[in-house]
Amino acid sequence: MKNITRIIGLSFMALAATTVYGCELKVKKDPTTPVIAQAHTTVAHKHINNTVKIALLLDTSNSMDGLIDQAKSQLWDIVNKFAYVKARCGNDTNHDYIRPNLEIALYQYGNDNLSSSEGYIQQVLGFSGDLDEISEKLFSLNTNGGEEYCGQVIQTSLNQLDWGKNADNLKMIFIAGNEPFTQGKLNYKDAVTNATEKDVVINTIFCGNYQQGVSSQWKNGATLTGGDYMAIDHNKHIVHIDTPYDAKIVSLNTKLNATYIAYGSLGQAKLEKQYTQDSNAMEVEEAVAVKRAVSKSSRLYNNATWDLVDAADDKEFDASTLKKEQLPAALKNKSDKEIVKYISIKKEERTAIQSEIRELNKKREQFITKNQTDGNQGELENAMLSAIKKQAERKNYKWDD
Repeated sequence: MKNITRIIGLSFMALAATTVYGCELKVKKDPTTPVIAQAHTTVAHKHINNTVKIALLLDTSNSMDGLIDQAKSQLWDIVNKFAYVKARCGNDTNHDYIRPNLEIALYQYGNDNLSSSEGYIQQVLGFSGDLDEISEKLFSLNTNGGEEYCGQVIQTSLNQLDWGKNADNLKMIFIAGNEPFTQGKLNYKDAVTNATEKDVVINTIFCGNYQQGVSSQWKNGATLTGGDYMAIDHNKHIVHIDTPYDAKIVSLNTKLNATYIAYGSLGQAKLEKQYTQDSNAMEVEEAVAVKRAVSKSSRLYNNATWDLVDAADDKEFDASTLKKEQLPAALKNKSDKEIVKYISIKKEERTAIQSEIRELNKKREQFITKNQTDGNQGELENAMLSAIKKQAERKNYKWDD
């Protein structure tokens, strides 16, 4: 799958919260509960926690192989752009801009392998910030002929996902396909009306001729919610630009992986998934593996649920609560003090490696900009980022210069 198009606009913006608060309140953990077991406690904390939420609805019928390949290729481009986004609650100037988290949901539709009783629609992944899991699900997609019901897949995602009710949230759906937007028993106008009621913006991506998408109602589907309509050539051949920094970044990624300390019941499986998604990226193209490595050097790649280095960033982390049988062999017979020291060493190593990757990436991006041509640019990626930035400004999001 060499030289696959630059692409896919993921979707990541919302500030999940209640209507009482301008932004979601950060969860405060119960201090009596070990950090490892505190995933779902819900005590309000005074600090604000923003989350960008985007649902990506992909047509996986036979004609969409190019679209799926682009999604696999360009996930990391979009993640890397969002590493530099910041947000403020409404018009509240009393708080500084803060860095929002990123969550993506994924649906496939129009595939004969899916249940006809469900409208040939499947939720592949609910809202998740686990970048390895998102990558895994994208790589699990396969195309097959089917019926493409745009209105129904939009409505299904509205019903199944937790979009929240905060008026300051930016909630976005990106739906991509190439059949008439009007197919199916559920009228797309009813679905987009329901989206408006939930303050969800619909953005439509027609894979084909611009005017054909207009006449088949793809543009209207976006316009009704204040979203953007885009037409792309999903089979466009994009040549990735190789740079003098790629090999070094890939090498640093291998060293970065060595800083992860898997723990808990899911630790080893998650560590293996990390390696698998590195391999998947490399199989697409080395340039994609480079972009993934850059994503892994960003704040958005956090694995506190299975990695002790990320988990230890929590102020309430307590090494004495760790179960020895769930630790890697190198730590099973260590004292709490020795475990903390070991984690600290790995943290220093990781910070240094991530910093070096980011510095090399700056030089890489300068090289790409200097050698960029129209043939190297991803239509979908550019279109989606443009739509996201425009709509994000309405919710007081901005990007670092």
